[in-house]
Amino acid sequence: MGHHSLDSLDKKILRMIADDARVPFLEVARTCNVSGAAIHQRIQKLTNLGVIKGSQFIIDPEKIGYETCAYIGLNLRTPETFDEVVNELRKIPEIVECHYTTGDYDMFIKIYALNNHHLLTIIHDKLQPLGLARSETIISFNSAFDRQLPVVDIPVEEDEE
Repeated sequence: MGHHSLDSLDKKILRMIADDARVPFLEVARTCNVSGAAIHQRIQKLTNLGVIKGSQFIIDPEKIGYETCAYIGLNLRTPETFDEVVNELRKIPEIVECHYTTGDYDMFIKIYALNNHHLLTIIHDKLQPLGLARSETIISFNSAFDRQLPVVDIPVEEDEE
């Protein structure tokens, strides 16, 4: 995971597109006082560096029937099977995040289910067969907030003149 030096223009662009991914490049260019082509090139550079990972519409799971959000800590019977387990977890569409962790769990996943019964079915039918020693499920009642990392305190490389 490489760290990339960003200048003040990069930081301005990131701040604007993080607030609204649909903001037109020409509006970003006007605000940053540069050409539209310059903005396009910078966004392409930031995308190629992996700083920007695309843009997407965010679907509210609850609005499409997924009423249960849960976090599950997983402990594998055989930790050497991490890669195989991750490949199997990818096949379960209700799992939206998977993290390798330190502490009490080998992995930590975020999952959406239609309801508690659906969650139980996923745990029993899809997770347990993966060779879990144990798991711990924490159901989220509601998200207090969900946001991207703000573009405020990233180190800025001095502008080259």
